[in-house]
Amino acid sequence: MATPGMEDYIEQIYLQIEEKGVARVSDVAENLDVLPSSVTKMVQRLDREGYVYYERYKGLELTEKGMTFGKKLVKRHDILEEFLRIIGVDEENIYGDVEGIEHHLSWNAIDRITDLVEALEQDGEFVRKLKNNQIQM
Repeated sequence: MATPGMEDYIEQIYLQIEEKGVARVSDVAENLDVLPSSVTKMVQRLDREGYVYYERYKGLELTEKGMTFGKKLVKRHDILEEFLRIIGVDEENIYGDVEGIEHHLSWNAIDRITDLVEALEQDGEFVRKLKNNQIQM
């Protein structure tokens, strides 16, 4: 089972590969605001756990397991951002709020939020009222 810290690294490596075609220790360190030595230590652990192929002085590669999990983590992040956006959370708060909650929700909760977001996106008028705090309880 991946820890929240492991999830952050896998997600970041996945994003780097998607964006640049390669993930480097230095780029992951910069984006997570940690030391390169911390990244090296974590990717060695992720290698042992079967998420990453790690070889010193080379780019980081995700295994099939790592790619699948990385994609799932990015989707979780995106769906939570969209959910907070739909319910009217101020844009400047969304990223920090997602970072604060994403590791504390079960995958079951994420599935239900995904279903809710999909349903809400079908009702533009309700979403507009929700964003503008016009819902009457």
